[in-house]
Parts: sequence; C-alpha cells; structure tokens
Amino acid sequence: MNGLLFERVGPVAWLTLDRPDAANAIDVPMAKALMETTIECDEDPAIRCVILTGNGRMFCAGGDVAGFAKMGDALPAHIKQTTAYLHAAITRLARMDKPLITAVNGPAAGAGIGLAVIGDIVLAAPEAHFTMAYTALGMSPDGGTSWLVPRLVGLRRAQELFFCNTRVLATEAAKMGLVTRVVEGGSLAEEATALAEKLVTSATSALGATRRLLFDSLVTPLETHLDAEARSIASQSRRSEGREGIAAFLSKRKPTFQGAS
Repeated sequence: MNGLLFERVGPVAWLTLDRPDAANAIDVPMAKALMETTIECDEDPAIRCVILTGNGRMFCAGGDVAGFAKMGDALPAHIKQTTAYLHAAITRLARMDKPLITAVNGPAAGAGIGLAVIGDIVLAAPEAHFTMAYTALGMSPDGGTSWLVPRLVGLRRAQELFFCNTRVLATEAAKMGLVTRVVEGGSLAEEATALAEKLVTSATSALGATRRLLFDSLVTPLETHLDAEARSIASQSRRSEGREGIAAFLSKRKPTFQGAS
C-alpha cells in the first residue's frame, strides 16, 4: 500500500512504514495511505489496539527531502498536500479510542519524530535515535513535533533540540521522557505484541476517554478539566464496559470487555 503495510492480527492493527530504501521518508502516497488507514483503524470496532513501526534500519527520516528537491516552484503546494494528509493521520492517531503503541525500530528525524512520540506508549530499540533536523534544512517543524516535544520534555530542552539539532540517543530519550522505555536485549516487535495483547483486554471506551482527558489536560484550565472528568466518568458509567467493570469488581472476577456501547 504505497509505502505503508497494514496488517490485522486479531484485534491488533499493525501499521508499518514501508519505504526502507528511502529511510521510510514520508511522501504523498505514504501520507495519504496513513490518513486512510488511520481512519479505518478508528472506525472499525474490531480493532482494539494499533501498533506503528518502521521497516528496515530506520523508523522514519521525516519528509522526503530527495523528493522535495525535484519539485521546483511546486514545492510549497507539494508540502501542503503532504502535511494535509499527514496531519489528518496524526489527529486520528491522537483522538481515536484505541490505544497506540509506537515501536521505534531505528532512527527518527523531523516529522518521523512526530509519528514516533504520538504513541501512548513509545518503545524504542537501543539503536534508535532522534534528531529534529528542521532548521538544518532551513525549514520549520511539522508533524505535530512543535506541539508534542515541548510538552514531553519541557520548553527549554525542546528549544535546544530544535535549534541545535542535537542527536538524542534512545537511552537519553527515555530519561527525558521523549519515549516510554528502551527495549534492551529482546525483540521490539515481541514487546509491542505482548503489550498490545494486554491492552486489547481493557475497556476500549475507557482507554479512549482517558486518552482524550490526558491530551486535553495540556491545554485546558483545571476547572474546565474537572468538569470534563466529571462528564466523562458519568458517561462511562452508562456504558456496557463501565457496568461490566463494576460488576466484575464486586464479583471478584476478571472483567470481559466486548467493546464500547
């Protein structure tokens, strides 16, 4: 699928960036495929968890700079088209109910970092590293990086990363909060699979509500957020998953969540 592999393994959807000969750089076909596939993942109730990873040595080099060089005066329109698809995909990944695991198999740069760190849980291989790279190309950020990175690592550290294009190794990325953890001495895919198998047994609607609250907490005042929490937990209590969770707790049994309703 035009630079993206889409595979379902039971209730888990695997999205694999698949331009290994081009460092999985994002071109228009890949960005469009990402948008279309993330919509499908969001809308399909049979999918309960999404894993995003890359094929080959790189996770994602960001924009297709080699392709940019061929566009001439059409480059601004080309970039607008690419980012329109890419940003729609990132919005879906951030706002869907299903939890998102990113398995960062190798280096990420530019918008590739946006795709890497949008995950709820970000697993990184030891050989992964992160470089913003935008200003080195005379460009400014995209892919949500200028929104996500300061919120993950703080403004001061983000300024250094963006302005100096400092390479951040996987272990340092974990320490600063850019990724969740580094997967040492094992298979990144196996770790992501094991985590997904745990998440798919959880209440999808509760995970989705929690995702929204956590994202919104970054931009909403306390009083507004408390009201959102109150409305959300009341809404969850009306859902079958909320009722099942309470019944299972009182019966001292493991809940069986079938999906949001």
